[in-house]
Amino acid sequence: MNIQAKLMIAAMGFAALPLAQAQGTDFEDFGRVVRVQPRVEQIRMPRQECRTDYVQVPVQQERGAGGGIVGGIVGGLLGNQVGSGSGRVAATAAGAIAGAMVGDRAENNNRPQGVQEQAVRQCRNVDAYESRTAGYDVTYEYRGQSYTTLMNRDPGNRVRLRVSVQPIDGY
Repeated sequence: MNIQAKLMIAAMGFAALPLAQAQGTDFEDFGRVVRVQPRVEQIRMPRQECRTDYVQVPVQQERGAGGGIVGGIVGGLLGNQVGSGSGRVAATAAGAIAGAMVGDRAENNNRPQGVQEQAVRQCRNVDAYESRTAGYDVTYEYRGQSYTTLMNRDPGNRVRLRVSVQPIDGY
């Protein structure tokens, strides 16, 4: 190798030295995973629980008017027969009112009340909790030292590391 070639190689080496120093401070390596512990959080998830109960509700049947009408006519006729002179009009009116009341009660008091089944919905709020994994506490070893970090996922048997080398002042 001639002297000119040696000088060229030396010049290229000196020119590349700053690049080698800048890139040589950080490098990638792997650490051995010793333990992975999921970090679990309890999330409150309120929800509503509902149920439907069926209750018996009395239903009032529609009132009939026929008993009151017939009772009023019969009472008016009887009042007319009882009264005489100027009291005949008053006796007819009183008989009609009394007959209408008696006829209405006779028809509607004995009317059976119906029963209807009605759905009643009852709801209440219940606190439910859901477990979620918020990350993983990962313990790993690198060059005889043990480190712990929080990671988004389980790394498996080894963890990829970025190693940074920096000089310490004072040495």
